Amino acid sequence: MTAYGSQEMSAPLKRVLMRRPGPSLETADPAKWHYGPTFDGRKAVGQYAAFARLVEKSGTEILWLDDHGDGLADAMFTHDPSLMSDHGAILLRMGKPLRVAETALHEKAYAERQIPILGRIEAPGTVEGGDCIWLDAKTLIVGRGVRTNQDGIDQLTTMLAPHGISVLAYDLPLWQGEEACLHLMSVISPLAGDLALVFAPLLPAAFYQFLKTRGIRLIEAPADEFHASNGLSLNVLPTRPNAVIMVEGFPKTKAAMEAAGCTVETFEADALCIACEGGPTCLTRPVLRRAA
Repeated sequence: MTAYGSQEMSAPLKRVLMRRPGPSLETADPAKWHYGPTFDGRKAVGQYAAFARLVEKSGTEILWLDDHGDGLADAMFTHDPSLMSDHGAILLRMGKPLRVAETALHEKAYAERQIPILGRIEAPGTVEGGDCIWLDAKTLIVGRGVRTNQDGIDQLTTMLAPHGISVLAYDLPLWQGEEACLHLMSVISPLAGDLALVFAPLLPAAFYQFLKTRGIRLIEAPADEFHASNGLSLNVLPTRPNAVIMVEGFPKTKAAMEAAGCTVETFEADALCIACEGGPTCLTRPVLRRAA
């Protein structure tokens, strides 16, 4: 089987890089890491295990990073420090200073598995994976905001242009401030090639219009559940087209996806995703997505 390659968001998830949380999360200072009142490190570890079982049940191979107490509590959110392309991994540079060291964990993991590195984002550029969406194999959408800056976007553009890939950038709103996390994927989750779950009020208007011109059907996330979850009701992980994993407790959002033809599995995540501001997509770095 091909070891790597992913320039789409919802094709069958074959291989994924994940970090099983342990001491670094259990002992994390919620004030330092901007975790919410429902944070409970030990409970979060248990909720993560339930999530990992759902990923494995889908047939996905998990490439594990382990937490031996390096203090990198957010490193379980493996979606952000790197981006995968069909030409190799791109090592990103985190916009959140507490997370800068996570990129080295990904670099080591790829080296151990002979996965090539296409390039890396250098200072002063910043790009986080949560701001990057493959609209199709030739188009990468990037959200420009608190975590991803223009210098980083320019570097991505230069890196991908030789492979015939266009990078389109859109400005994100500040929303809850610099300390909170609003990624592009906080307001859109692709569910299939022609279907996405969105929170339209926070979508860049030009991007919203572009999606419609591309014929992508947009499911509007219920506003009350979006706000109650700090946006995590919308952060769902496709394991294949129209089959997703989401945080439990948001029945209207789940029903909206089911009405559009999706199969939805859920897991409890109040201490993990809701508290730590990262959902099922954030907990995974797809390494290989391929049509069956």
